[in-house]
Amino acid sequence: MTEVSPPLLQVEDLKVHFPIKGGILGGRTTGVVRAVDGISFSINRGETFSIVGESGSGKSTTAMAVLRAQPIDGGRIIFDGQDISQLKPGRLRAVRRRMQTVFQDPYSSLNPRMKVRDIISEPLAVHGIGNARSRRDKVSELMALCGLLPEMGDRYPHEFSGGQRQRISIARALALEPELVVCDEAVSALDVSIRAQILNLLMDLQRRLGLAYLFISHDLTVVRHISDRIGVMHLGKLVEVADAEALFAGPMHPYTRALLAAAPTLEVGAGRRERARAEGE
Repeated sequence: MTEVSPPLLQVEDLKVHFPIKGGILGGRTTGVVRAVDGISFSINRGETFSIVGESGSGKSTTAMAVLRAQPIDGGRIIFDGQDISQLKPGRLRAVRRRMQTVFQDPYSSLNPRMKVRDIISEPLAVHGIGNARSRRDKVSELMALCGLLPEMGDRYPHEFSGGQRQRISIARALALEPELVVCDEAVSALDVSIRAQILNLLMDLQRRLGLAYLFISHDLTVVRHISDRIGVMHLGKLVEVADAEALFAGPMHPYTRALLAAAPTLEVGAGRRERARAEGE
């Protein structure tokens, strides 16, 4: 009998709430926004699990909570068998080496005053890994791995295109050799012609390095291209979780069907099909 390995990441009944302030001075809590309202999912090693939903559904808040960059109000986050939900900053620092992020906007996520070589090597310096020479060699290796020429390392971010900047962001995320990479709308700010290149790069890196991805997106076409499994998020809840092909072939939840019906298509006569309606707050 084949032994099934435990998931790399397991999220159980995760809750993130934001208070609504009222009163004359805004000091009284009058309500609460349940941005993430008791969701559960897991990600296996080497797997891409995507969360898709409209703006305001809670998907980016979920990503930040998983990274412990956002305080949580309930539930557990278990990474490689360790409950990190309440870890203190000192112990959390070691875990964060194994969980990295690629942000949405490559224009604002890179320090414009730093050379690219220093941007990519900064995580190594912060964690005290290697010396100046070994870091320089590591940066050259990462740049080549991400489709950049090592000699570009002495340039500044403004000298690169959007797609190249996102490659720099990916190289920086890989510097600490993480096991999980959170991609928060990582291609949504890029031209359509560049998106496929970055998605192909992410999938190639996954094959080479065995990475697991938590991929956040509102774009169903992108999600279908890269995902093993997909969770559909609506009003702070995961309303459907399924294998990628199964979800597109036969969506079960009305909200999932509404999202698919609203997606652009090249099918002949698709413009005349009936649109499903998504209802809620």
